[in-house]
Amino acid sequence: MSDESSDTTLPPASRAATGGVFNAICFPAKCRPMTQTLPPCCPTLTTHWPLPHPLANVVLVSGRFDPQQLTDGDFSRCLIEPPASIQRSVAKRQAEFLAGRLCAREAMRQLDGRVHVPPIGDDRAPTWPADLCGSITHSTGWAAALVAHKRHWRGLGLDVEQVMSSERAARLAGEILTADELQRMAQGPEHQVALRVTLTFSLKEALFKALYPIVLKRFYFEDAELLQWSEDGSARLCLKIDLSEEWHSGKELDAQFSVQDGQLLSLVAIQA
Repeated sequence: MSDESSDTTLPPASRAATGGVFNAICFPAKCRPMTQTLPPCCPTLTTHWPLPHPLANVVLVSGRFDPQQLTDGDFSRCLIEPPASIQRSVAKRQAEFLAGRLCAREAMRQLDGRVHVPPIGDDRAPTWPADLCGSITHSTGWAAALVAHKRHWRGLGLDVEQVMSSERAARLAGEILTADELQRMAQGPEHQVALRVTLTFSLKEALFKALYPIVLKRFYFEDAELLQWSEDGSARLCLKIDLSEEWHSGKELDAQFSVQDGQLLSLVAIQA
C-alpha cells in the first residue's frame, strides 16, 4: 500500500477493479468552493467534510477532474512541477496527480497560509513538511487531500474506492481479507459482501497511509484486520504485525467511512 491511491500492493488487475469517483457530500457551512484560478481539467476545489465524524484542526479539500480537459502547460500555469514519472504517464495519471496536488496546496494554504506542493518521495508517497501530516487520494474524476499540524494529528490516511460488484468482490476477497475476516463475511448477510470487501480494502489502504510515515515499515493486507463496522460510518481496525514497540500486533485503531452513490471514502486518523 502507499500514500496515493494509484500505488498499492494489490496486483494491477485487482487494483483497477476498485477504481472510482467519490460523489462528495456537502455539509451546510462547511462546503465552500475555492475561487483561485484553476485549469479546465480541475475547475473547482471545495473545502468540506464528507465523513460522518468531524475532526478538529484538519482541512480537507477535494475537486473533480477531467483528463480530457488536460492541456499542455496546465502544470506550469498552476506552478506545479511534475516529476519525470508523471511527465511520461498518460493523461489520466497526469490529471489525477495535478488535481491531487492542487487539493493539497489549497488545504495547506487554508490550514496555516503556507503555499507548498508536496513532491513525490523515494517511496512514491507525498513528502509533507516536517510539521504537517497529510494524505492524498484520487480515483476516476475525483481527488482529495487533507492536512493537519502534527501537534494535533500524528498521521492521516484517506482513501476512496468504487464499491465493487458482487462478482469482483468474491474474486478479490481472498487477497484482501484475513481468514477471520472471511469467516465473519461468510456469517454475515450476502447482500453486504461487496460492501464489506470494498470497505476492508479501503480501510487497510487508509491505515497504511496514516501509519507508514510513523513506523517507516511496509505492511500488507494480511497484517491488519477489520474488527467491526457499523452503518453510521464507524469502524475499528487491529494490527496483526509488530511494526514498533508502540504499534504492535493487537493494537486497535478507530476509523470512519462514508458511502455515497456507490462510492466509499475511508479515513484513519492518529491523534497526537
